[in-house]
Amino acid sequence: MFHTTFTDFLNQHFEQHNLSGSLKETLNAIVAACVQISAKTRQGALSGVLGEAGSGNIQGEAQKKLDVIANQILIDALRQTPTVAGIASEEEDNFVETNEHGEYLVLFDPLDGSSNIDVNISVGTIFSVLKKQSSGSLKTDDFLQNGRNQLAAGYVLYGVQTQLVFTAKHGVFGFTLNDQNQFILTKDNFMLSETTAEFAINMSNQRHWESPMQSYIAELLAGIDGVRGKNYNMRWVASMVAEVHRILTRGGVFSYPFDKRDPAKPGKLRLMYEANPMSLLIEQAGGLSSNAKQNILDIQPTGLHQRVAVILGAKEEVERVNQLHA
Repeated sequence: MFHTTFTDFLNQHFEQHNLSGSLKETLNAIVAACVQISAKTRQGALSGVLGEAGSGNIQGEAQKKLDVIANQILIDALRQTPTVAGIASEEEDNFVETNEHGEYLVLFDPLDGSSNIDVNISVGTIFSVLKKQSSGSLKTDDFLQNGRNQLAAGYVLYGVQTQLVFTAKHGVFGFTLNDQNQFILTKDNFMLSETTAEFAINMSNQRHWESPMQSYIAELLAGIDGVRGKNYNMRWVASMVAEVHRILTRGGVFSYPFDKRDPAKPGKLRLMYEANPMSLLIEQAGGLSSNAKQNILDIQPTGLHQRVAVILGAKEEVERVNQLHA
């Protein structure tokens, strides 16, 4: 029943939509690296990848061993890809220039949800591809493009199955890794319902949210007796890849709102490595994303490691959050 490989799909999809062959080469390199990461993740303690790395990233977060390994696998693979001019990673202080004559910039979170690694809960790689806009030596400004400029985005989820979810801005497609290390098309096009009765948020932070978000969650918790007139279920995995995959698969809304504990940080999640690629996927599947005030994809980045509040998923819920914050 399932026979279309990711490579075959790209050949057909790119011809159908008149997309660049060099972009296809870039995506194949990213996905091949993720197959290597999947093998490391699957073996866990058997390959010595669990536990702390004893180092920290630019955000001051402790790195897991597999954070470092996944990051290096992607860097090594993309350095060898002539179409890639430069890369930026959540785990690196600055961008890495790769090939002077490359056309594309690749940004990635090598292992989202890494706090879950040691307890065997789903983690994943998130990636985004931009066109290099200038000639000559690469500069930070080359990366600081808003999310609508993304040519492609996706993630690989290392879970019960290893799954790739991908868009080149002509729909969202899902692939499952088989025992020959090939990604096989298993979901022809994700489409998100505009309504939902399921939300994902870290309720332990409730007391730190702004009042509009407090009001929104109170509406959901009131259930059928409240203004929304229906009961909601809550889910929380603490892995954005897993949260978004569930939403794409069965609907819902994900929120990581502004937190008043550190007013200098407008959010927890990274715009370039997490919010932009996930927002493109959600929008391509018929959903919506926001920082509670504007569409994520319209935000003009000011730095490689910029943080934002994120609400994404079913349109009705994201629009309600926006309305309460207006």
